[in-house]
Amino acid sequence: MTDAAATPDRFYASRELYGPAPPLPPTPRTRWREPSVLPGFGLSLGFTLTCLFTVVLIPLAALALRPWELGPAGVWRTLTAPRVLASLRLSFGLSALAALINAPIGVLVAWTLTRFEFPGRRLLDAMVDLPFALPTAVAGISLTALYAPTGLLGALAAKIGVKTAYNPIGIFIALLFVGLPFVIRQVEPVLLDFDREVDDAARTLGATDLQRFWRVILPALGPAILSGVTLAFARAVGEYGSVIFIAGNIPMKSEIAPLLIVTRLEEYDYAGAAAIGLAMVVTAFGALAIVNAAHMRLSKVGRA
Repeated sequence: MTDAAATPDRFYASRELYGPAPPLPPTPRTRWREPSVLPGFGLSLGFTLTCLFTVVLIPLAALALRPWELGPAGVWRTLTAPRVLASLRLSFGLSALAALINAPIGVLVAWTLTRFEFPGRRLLDAMVDLPFALPTAVAGISLTALYAPTGLLGALAAKIGVKTAYNPIGIFIALLFVGLPFVIRQVEPVLLDFDREVDDAARTLGATDLQRFWRVILPALGPAILSGVTLAFARAVGEYGSVIFIAGNIPMKSEIAPLLIVTRLEEYDYAGAAAIGLAMVVTAFGALAIVNAAHMRLSKVGRA
């Protein structure tokens, strides 16, 4: 018998004597070793951290350190001043309200643009992005000309005793204007990808229009709506150019926090301006953390 013919016999004899060979250990496969069209992990991570530190973390660190030149008592005195509290309350309160109001309006506009064909639809769809491209100062001047007591809409509102400019109502209108596109653009892709067969199946099973929207369509739109509201809120909190022209800028009444920061800078009170900015960052970060937690919960419910 040749060696080649005896090889299987030796293999089975060794298997009976020593048992089966132990399996080979799995080859470690880490994320940075996976094939990628981007550069290597080290280069990509280094570039990412450099950009993150340069653009975000270092400026935020400077903002967090500058107010303490006043000392803890000085920072507390600055933030608890009635004028500062009024401006923070106005900015965050109206920003949250405008973002919430933009949610149903944005869903309705997105629904109209994605589910219906009508003359001028493409033009209307392009106009949605106008607040993105329009300079904020131009937007503020346009809104003021329109909603001032001598403007077209402002004059109509004045006839029923409503003043739509130079007060919190004007700020609210400006924040609606800058935040609406975020909700529309977040909801549109979900509506385009939504499987209409699910809606048709619900209709076949006897669901009413309200039941189909509430139980079939709205759960699919929930994460997108929340994302759009979050983006609209974040944009509205820091909005400056489109607000100052229509706000009136009356202390304790229609003065927003960004304007108060600019005022402190013009007075060379850099530490006080940084203290107000730091308060805005902390408050906005807390609000966004709550919204992100709700977004994750909605996403889990949608996948379930």
